Amino acid sequence: MRQRMMRESGGRHQEWNTGPSGPAPDRPFQEDRFADQEEFSRRTLAAADFPVYGVADGPARTGEALAAFETSGGVLRWVEVQCGDWRSAAGPYVTVRTYRPGAERCELLPELEDVVEDERDRLYEQLGVDEGDGPGRVRALRQWITVDGEPCPVEVHEDRPVLRPGAPAAGGPGPVWAGRLRVGGLTVTVCGRGVDPGGVELGRIGDFDRYLRGRTDLLRDLASRQDRYVPVEERELPPAVGLEAHRALITQSIAETAAIEAQVRAGRTPRLPRGLRGDACAVRWEAAVRQQMRLATETREEAAAAVTGMVNHLNRLSQQTHWLVGTAEGEAAVEEVVRYTVFASEVASLPAQRAWEQLWRERPGGGGAGVWEEQRLAEQLWLAAWEQWRAARR
Repeated sequence: MRQRMMRESGGRHQEWNTGPSGPAPDRPFQEDRFADQEEFSRRTLAAADFPVYGVADGPARTGEALAAFETSGGVLRWVEVQCGDWRSAAGPYVTVRTYRPGAERCELLPELEDVVEDERDRLYEQLGVDEGDGPGRVRALRQWITVDGEPCPVEVHEDRPVLRPGAPAAGGPGPVWAGRLRVGGLTVTVCGRGVDPGGVELGRIGDFDRYLRGRTDLLRDLASRQDRYVPVEERELPPAVGLEAHRALITQSIAETAAIEAQVRAGRTPRLPRGLRGDACAVRWEAAVRQQMRLATETREEAAAAVTGMVNHLNRLSQQTHWLVGTAEGEAAVEEVVRYTVFASEVASLPAQRAWEQLWRERPGGGGAGVWEEQRLAEQLWLAAWEQWRAARR
């Protein structure tokens, strides 16, 4: 689950989604925060100098709420509203984002595929429903959406989830679609689930009050769910056996890196697969840190630093070599990195372990060309030490 919060970066404000990262704040503080956010949103939307659209009629014409907006340099860039049943994977649920005039000339707007994936992220993070990470049966459709009583043509990207073996054919998540249209010089993006594009009618929003109240209600609902969240650090976890927690964390981390690289190569927006996010991943991390504390007799801070270095070591090695994943020597390298991390063992790859420690310790946080050249040479020495280890094994 996550709740909408404000982020400021480089003079830009944006509604931001964040998951629970610790104990929820007390209720009076939450209520004050909600009131402050509602008032800030009210002032921002009151100053909007372009029309904002929402759902005027259709199956999803309930549960209106402000979903997000973004400002940059004091200028409102876009506003997104939602309506429908946000708690249901089946919908109906619709979001409408209105960009200020000329937005498409200033920056690249999100691809419709990414709009669909954003909606699936929302479902996963707010409700824990995972619709899968790959595209389903994708269709490009030409549809009509009514705007202020006039039908407007729109190209729609629709993604129907591929049912897993044994999954019921009905009652689960349905297709999610996204379309983009031009309305009086504005660009409007619409995303929906559980409702056909032809069943959506848009209209200009004249009064934001119910959207602001709906947003506050949504935040309260999400906060009440967060109240029940127990941070991983405070939970009782099954006892770890040997070095299995370290190995499981490494497997997960390398899979994350490989997935992101594959998306980049395919020209897609990098997005961590939903199956590699969330609570289960945090549990793996916590289990490895606790086992590191126990076996290496380290403080939590020391153990967390050691596990971080271990994960980054093998992530970098998986990116720089072709042999770490799916080979016997790759399995041996992982085992030696783990044993060196936990026990400081005199492993055969000790020169590579020490070369990595120097590389990791002296990673640049800035500096000029000379600093980066030293880092490049240190990385070459580290990779050469691993190649010498491989040659000695043959």
